Amino acid sequence: MEIWLPADNWNGKFQAVGNGGWAGVVTYGGAPQAIPRNMAFALREGYATASTDTGHRADGTQGKFAVGHPEKLVDFAYRAVHEMTVTSKALITTFYGSAPRLSYWNGCSTGGRQGLLEAQRFPEDFDGIVAGAPANYWTHLTAGIMWGAQAAHAGQPGNLPADKLSLLHDAVISACDRLDGVRDGVLQDPTRCTFDVKPLQCKAADRSSCLTASQVDAAQRMYAGARNPRTNQQVYPGMAYGSELGWDPVNGLQPFAIAESYFRDVVFNDPKWDYRTLDFDRGVVMADQADNGLITATDPNLQRFFARGGRLIQYHGWNDQQISPYNSINYYKSVEARLGGREAVNKSYRLFMAPGMMHCAAGEGPNQFNPIAALERWRESNVAPNEIVATHVTNGVVDATAPLCPYPQVAMYKGKGSTGDAANYTCRAP
Repeated sequence: MEIWLPADNWNGKFQAVGNGGWAGVVTYGGAPQAIPRNMAFALREGYATASTDTGHRADGTQGKFAVGHPEKLVDFAYRAVHEMTVTSKALITTFYGSAPRLSYWNGCSTGGRQGLLEAQRFPEDFDGIVAGAPANYWTHLTAGIMWGAQAAHAGQPGNLPADKLSLLHDAVISACDRLDGVRDGVLQDPTRCTFDVKPLQCKAADRSSCLTASQVDAAQRMYAGARNPRTNQQVYPGMAYGSELGWDPVNGLQPFAIAESYFRDVVFNDPKWDYRTLDFDRGVVMADQADNGLITATDPNLQRFFARGGRLIQYHGWNDQQISPYNSINYYKSVEARLGGREAVNKSYRLFMAPGMMHCAAGEGPNQFNPIAALERWRESNVAPNEIVATHVTNGVVDATAPLCPYPQVAMYKGKGSTGDAANYTCRAP
């Protein structure tokens, strides 16, 4: 772990930042991020800040460090973040002569999972948590990625190259773009989109203007998500309509290394394991048993965190190509069901879905925003985030703004003014 302590103008607070993938690095920063979540950003804001590599050095795409070292898997799962937090608070207290008055967590992907796990296991660690696109259903997420890889390779040439993904994406946008009243190439609410891939199938030979039968099947399976072949129960949700441009190569031509490594190195401990052999019945059960709640963070009981005044902002891009956006919705709904419904949960926890945004950043929609600022206002001034304004930037210039709305609300155009101006939208239930 590493901690940075402002020599001057400390704001009296602590901000820990999360990791991505299999971690393996301290999240220093570097170039400015569209959604700031690194030590450099936190330091510039006056925070004492810390990050951990979770106990190993790696490129973040492989879980080989855990082979023969179950203690390192525990470190990656939760222990390193908790120990870093406890140690950081002690160092801050010693250095400044007083403890931080508030502590925040800021992370996306694995960092989102880490944040949710902190709220579930160690609710006293943080007063506010930003959890972006969380990889919290770890075992089923990795299975879902294997499902996508199998779908893309079934019945060669079943894979979906970039030109076919563009064809598919354009067809989806053409069918569903105007459902929100604005034709801007972005789906505000993909759940309202009804789209049939089948009409895109080639009538004869394969051409650039159509999909082969195998490609149609692959696309249908990507949207449907992983299912147990014996029970037909959903193992992990599929990709949202509009996300097609991100499928290659993350969930397409080759299996995403982070997920493949989990099964190869952790579940089966077999360097020759072939992802095409994964059984979505027995294999998923084995993954759940191997994890036994270690990495996975799906416990909906956040009562202890909320009871301390904890606030949680979760965000997820609808065009996420790595972690299904429906996963965030499923977790949010599970917390609602556990803790008494939306009105009760809304006082402490809000989910923001970002139209057109890919995994943690980028994409066709407004995807630059500052959730930590919204969290600060909520926790410190009791100003609940009824919307978060996001921007879209091209060549360094802001060319559109839009409000991100607390789920299940969506941004609806008022009917007047520029469709690229957030002021001309209102958040309301669909």
